[in-house]
Amino acid sequence: MKRLWSTFKASGFVKGLVYAVIGCISYPGLNLFNTLRINGMEQLNKLPKQNVLFVSNHQTYFADVITFLHIFCAWKWRKKNKLGIPYYLLWPFIRVNYVAAEETMKSNWLSKLFTLAGAITVKRTWKKEGNEQRRGLDPGDTRKITRALEKNWVITFPQGTTTAYAPGRKGTALIIKLSRPVVVPVIIDGFSKAFDKKGLRMKKKGSLLSVTFHPPLQIDYDASAEKILEQIMFAIGQVKIDHP
Repeated sequence: MKRLWSTFKASGFVKGLVYAVIGCISYPGLNLFNTLRINGMEQLNKLPKQNVLFVSNHQTYFADVITFLHIFCAWKWRKKNKLGIPYYLLWPFIRVNYVAAEETMKSNWLSKLFTLAGAITVKRTWKKEGNEQRRGLDPGDTRKITRALEKNWVITFPQGTTTAYAPGRKGTALIIKLSRPVVVPVIIDGFSKAFDKKGLRMKKKGSLLSVTFHPPLQIDYDASAEKILEQIMFAIGQVKIDHP
C-alpha cells in the first residue's frame, strides 16, 4: 500500500490535476482580491532544470508555496513578472518540490491533498517543550531532499517557522554542502497581513503581496555550515541590522 501511494504521488497527471484544483481555488485571493507584485522573474530563465534550491523567508504555511507554484507555472508560459489569466494551469510546471513539516502536512484533508503537489515531508529538527531543543538532521529526510534535487527544483524555508527573524536551521546549509545546488534567494512580503497563519483564509483584502527573486548566490560549498547559513539568512532579509 505504501509503494502504491508513492507511485500515485509521483504521477505527473495527479500532480498536474492537484495544481489545477488548488490553483483555481487560490488564484482570486492572490491576484484578484489582493495585488501580487513579482520581481526578478527573469532570474528563472538562467536556471538549469534540476539541482536548484530556492530559499525564502516564510510567512504562512501554504500561501507562500502556492504562490511559488503559480509563478513557476506562469513563467513556463513565458509570463514576465505577472501571473495574468491562469490558463497556465492547463499545462503546469510540475518539476518542483517543496520541503514541509510532516506533522503540518498530516493536519487535515486539505494539507494531505497538497502533499500531492510535490511535498517532501520531513521531521522537524526541533521540538517545543517549554524551550526549543534542536535535534539532528534525519538521514532519511536528507536523502529525500537530495534525490528531489537530482531531478527538480526544490523550495525550502530555512527558518521552518512563520516567525520573522527566527534563526535558520543548519540542515539547509548541510543539504547545500552535500548537493551543491544553485541557490536562489527569494524574499516575500505581505502574506502574513493578507492571510491567516495557515495561509488558507483571507484576513485583509486589498493587500500588496510581493515576491522577489534574487540572482543565485555565490557560495563556497567547502565553507562551514554556519557560514553558509549566515549567507542565506542575510540574502533572504532575515538578519536584523542594528543601526547606530
